[in-house]
Amino acid sequence: MGEQSPDGGRKTAKATGAAERKAAPAKKPAPAKKAASASDAASAEKAAAARKAATAKKAATAKKAATAKKAATAKKAASVKKAASAKKATPAKKAAPVKKAPAAKKVAVAPKKATARVEGTPPAKAVVHPPGGESRTALVRRARRINRELAEVYPYAHPELDFDNPFQLVVATVLSAQTTDLRVNQTTPALFAKYPTPEDLAAADPEEVEEILRPTGFFRAKTKSVIGLSKALVEEFGGEVPGRLEDLVKLPGVGRKTAFVVLGNAFGRPGITVDTHFQRLVRRWQWTAETDPDKIEAAVGALFPKSDWTDLSHHVIWHGRRICHARKPACGACPIAPLCPAYGEGETDPEKARKLLKYEKGGFPGQRLRPPQAYLDAGGKPAPPLGAG
Repeated sequence: MGEQSPDGGRKTAKATGAAERKAAPAKKPAPAKKAASASDAASAEKAAAARKAATAKKAATAKKAATAKKAATAKKAASVKKAASAKKATPAKKAAPVKKAPAAKKVAVAPKKATARVEGTPPAKAVVHPPGGESRTALVRRARRINRELAEVYPYAHPELDFDNPFQLVVATVLSAQTTDLRVNQTTPALFAKYPTPEDLAAADPEEVEEILRPTGFFRAKTKSVIGLSKALVEEFGGEVPGRLEDLVKLPGVGRKTAFVVLGNAFGRPGITVDTHFQRLVRRWQWTAETDPDKIEAAVGALFPKSDWTDLSHHVIWHGRRICHARKPACGACPIAPLCPAYGEGETDPEKARKLLKYEKGGFPGQRLRPPQAYLDAGGKPAPPLGAG
């Protein structure tokens, strides 16, 4: 074989190397790198999709939980509201029986202190609401002020029947029905002179007693009453007038009015005497709207202390006989005109009213009346009553 030159060998080797480099270019690893990049991208996209799905699932779960929580809260609120409504409705049902029970009946009975006249007697009923829209407090104050004014006008007011003992008083009071005290006082001296004791009158001849009592009117009925009560006093009470209401009203011809006259003036036990004058005036003054004597007694008694009852009766009766007449009240000469709701029903001119005062014709003692002009102010209206201001 021939010897190769060194140059040729280097050329050959050089050419061989170049051929190898040309034959195996560096581009072969590129596909692997590209494949790896594609795989990573796919993985990242898959991971992103997974995260997105997880986020969406988490959001859905949270939304579902919030909805459930909201529904639970609404349900709880509805339960609380229903419980509150049930609780609110329950007292109304319980209160229904109380509403049915008329509370007015409980308070319609006047306080025991005001209506218990004598121990052992049932209290009468009083008016709960004063007439005319006046408050209870205002009514009490006005009524007591009227009594104070009348006490100044009639400081010596007393029973106008003449008597020396309880027996004479009970007989005279029975005789005073349907007549005047003056007529009774003109009749009883002859009666008591002939029959001074219950024993004497119990044994009396009815015809003789009738003849004595004839001037008082209804003399036959009155004779029967006074003889009958005298017999009852002798047979049941040893000839003495009892000092208890329940005993007095059992006597013939004796009712509550007569009994309270006797108790208040013979025994010093407080009582209200509801005669025709008393009934007329307390309604005129709007102390009560009652018409039954027992109810008037209870209603008026509830306005005053028990200790005032007897004197109050005298004040009202005296005023009714002298100034506040049934047909022609002397309003222009009335000391309580500023306190009277009925002012103006009678004569308001002071001079004309003065002529209507009946006490001036009989000279009744113990009265302190101011001159008629003193009852009116400069404008002709009722002046403040005595003691005002």
